[in-house]
Amino acid sequence: MAADFACSGGGYRRYDAFCAYVDFGRYSLEYAEVGMTLVSRETDKLLDHYAALIRKWNPAINLIAPQSLPFLEERHIRDSRQLSEVSQTATENWADLGSGGGLPGLVHAIMRPDLAVTLVESDQRKATFLRTVARELALGNVKVLSERIEKLDQLDVANVSARALAPLPLLMSYVSRHLRADGTAWLMKGKIGRPKWKRRVKCGILT
Repeated sequence: MAADFACSGGGYRRYDAFCAYVDFGRYSLEYAEVGMTLVSRETDKLLDHYAALIRKWNPAINLIAPQSLPFLEERHIRDSRQLSEVSQTATENWADLGSGGGLPGLVHAIMRPDLAVTLVESDQRKATFLRTVARELALGNVKVLSERIEKLDQLDVANVSARALAPLPLLMSYVSRHLRADGTAWLMKGKIGRPKWKRRVKCGILT
């Protein structure tokens, strides 16, 4: 199906895209019934270590909203793990745009050590945090780029993810810049407390 999205700069670009819509709220309820896929003890330890680092750094640089910190594992990390669950067939390289505190990018890198994951975060303090986590957890599959998404050289990756990053038209302009023509975008958007998968987009981009 074809759809028009507004791009930054006031212009328009036309996307020829196949879009499958998944209600993340409903998906989460199904997970509550069947449980998430079990992970290794090693992966659990890495996720616990990551959560501890968020709690340590959050008072200084506000990686997540302070009021949601008590629900870090249940809300933020669980949501990010669901990305890894639904994208199990994804291969090759991956870029997480506007990574912030690493949700979902760092969690996905922990869950999928077979993927090369690039985290894009323009805030230098948050980028330092991401590099610290990657170093302390020995995540050899992680690279951090501390540049603005719209000014960064095109990444041309097979997979792009973003979580509550920007309104959809602006978000799609970011995706079009860094996703290769036959790639897949995994976009998480929604209100706090009721996250939703808005779109899983496989797109060829037409100018």
